[in-house]
Amino acid sequence: MFEIPAALLSWFYDFTSSYIVAIALMSVVIMAITTPLTLKSTKGMLEMQKISPEMRRLQNEHRNDKQKLNEEMMKLYQEHKVNPMSSCLPLIAQMPVFIIMFRVLRGLTYSPRGSAQPIADATFAAVGRTDEIGGFIPRYLAVDSGLFQSLYGKFTMPELGLDLALSPFQAIQDDPATGVIYALLVVLLGGLYFGQQRMVAARASISPTMSQTQQKLMQYLPVVFAVFQIFFLTALVFYYIFQTLLRIGQQYYITKKFYGHDESLGRQAQRAGEAAREQSKKDGEPTGLFGQAKRDLMSGKGDKDATDKSPNSKNSGGKNSGGKNSGGAAKPKRPTDQSKRVTPPKSRPSTVNGDTPAGKGRPTPSRKQAQDAKGRPPKSTKGGKNKKKKS
Repeated sequence: MFEIPAALLSWFYDFTSSYIVAIALMSVVIMAITTPLTLKSTKGMLEMQKISPEMRRLQNEHRNDKQKLNEEMMKLYQEHKVNPMSSCLPLIAQMPVFIIMFRVLRGLTYSPRGSAQPIADATFAAVGRTDEIGGFIPRYLAVDSGLFQSLYGKFTMPELGLDLALSPFQAIQDDPATGVIYALLVVLLGGLYFGQQRMVAARASISPTMSQTQQKLMQYLPVVFAVFQIFFLTALVFYYIFQTLLRIGQQYYITKKFYGHDESLGRQAQRAGEAAREQSKKDGEPTGLFGQAKRDLMSGKGDKDATDKSPNSKNSGGKNSGGKNSGGAAKPKRPTDQSKRVTPPKSRPSTVNGDTPAGKGRPTPSRKQAQDAKGRPPKSTKGGKNKKKKS
């Protein structure tokens, strides 16, 4: 997986004898691979946006019937020949390319340290190398390649007066005066990110799934990502600069292809998105990226309420049906004056003055009340013992 792009990078280096030019040519190859995926993703997104008014209408009609909504959505997709996954799968497919290039460029300046050092020493001893190697051991490259030989055992990766093996942060720590040049590369990358995202945000200004705040977030988030490049190798910073320059050209081509005239797919999607947003405002529904999630949540709540109110639900067996099962016999209710407790509590006598049993609802007396009751003379009753003593 990593050896093929590393071999191609090494071939470019043999052809140019320049690290930066080889990295630039590698970024061109990567862009040639990912551009068809980007175009397919953009087309799928615009096709989905084009049918957004019909989708919104179906959501309003079947908001309380999830199954019916899914069926109607599938019919809509088949009618317009739209695949909902066509807008996200191509973007997901680009992630492995990003990871591979990150690992390959990082591997050029690999040097075993810490726990990896004994493994490297054992490997060299196995192949008959007893000399101590303290510099780079490039990964994923053939040992006899020109790129491997130019970096093996070295401590720097010099190009244009810069050390591509250093990160801008390390360069600033070593020499602040020279580190400014490295920092300017990060600033340049952030500016290119900002320009690229402005082109994307300009096209998404009428998107029904994106509010103004979310457009700003999409525009400035890559700039924040550029700030973290200060901790990456300068070789990676150059790679991202070339990649962003090519992506700006790619976005210019997308604008011309999908938004070139009034009847283009992008213009139709914008008009459909504007109509869907206006309809949402009239209906008082939330818009933006999280609007759909909120509508789905409310729809699920509506389904639960409808289920609770249905004749077969547990709550419907009250006054009319007389029980939990609407078709069964009414279950006799427990008398309100009957205690659920069979055994009388130990803190309360089962009878009061040997007369009638204690009834339900009488609070359990406190310890002080019980002691006062013991010292109080018993109340007189008809034909009781008190009258006999007085007589």
